[in-house]
Amino acid sequence: MNDIARIGIITVSDRASHGIYEDKGGPAIRDWLQKALTSQWQAVARVIPDERAVIESTLMELIDREGCCLVVTTGGTGPAPRDVTPEATEAVSEKLMPGYGELMRAVSLRAVPTAILSRQTAGIRGKCLIVNLPGNPSAIAECLEAVFPATPYCIDIIGGPYLETNPAVCKAFRPAGATK
Repeated sequence: MNDIARIGIITVSDRASHGIYEDKGGPAIRDWLQKALTSQWQAVARVIPDERAVIESTLMELIDREGCCLVVTTGGTGPAPRDVTPEATEAVSEKLMPGYGELMRAVSLRAVPTAILSRQTAGIRGKCLIVNLPGNPSAIAECLEAVFPATPYCIDIIGGPYLETNPAVCKAFRPAGATK
């Protein structure tokens, strides 16, 4: 197995994909992961429009062809008609991981009452975990801080690479007896 974990970062935004405004979500994810992970990893980034078929094909490309063990999306999780990231994630996933969305909403509700409008989810496709984050960079950080402690162990269980974290940023939790 390759020693360098590949992590997909997808920004789902009509405006960012058309150059109308700068993508801030994808860089926020990359910055957080650079601080949190001590394992070697490589980002595979995409900026795409809010189109379900494009989201689905991009998820499949990053997982099936690029070999990502984790794909983190930002954007497209609200109630607007073009917000279809959760539907695309569910369509390509073999298993859903509802605890991710539940925890992210609970954490976000401490900051804003509109967090109940967010539809973040997570799923597994093959040896890859897909996590949908909100589009706001500060919400991205608080959601990653909440769910990432369980993420390396989830990736272990599904057969992905062993990810190690910087405990000053995020202490990965693995049960006693869990090994590399």
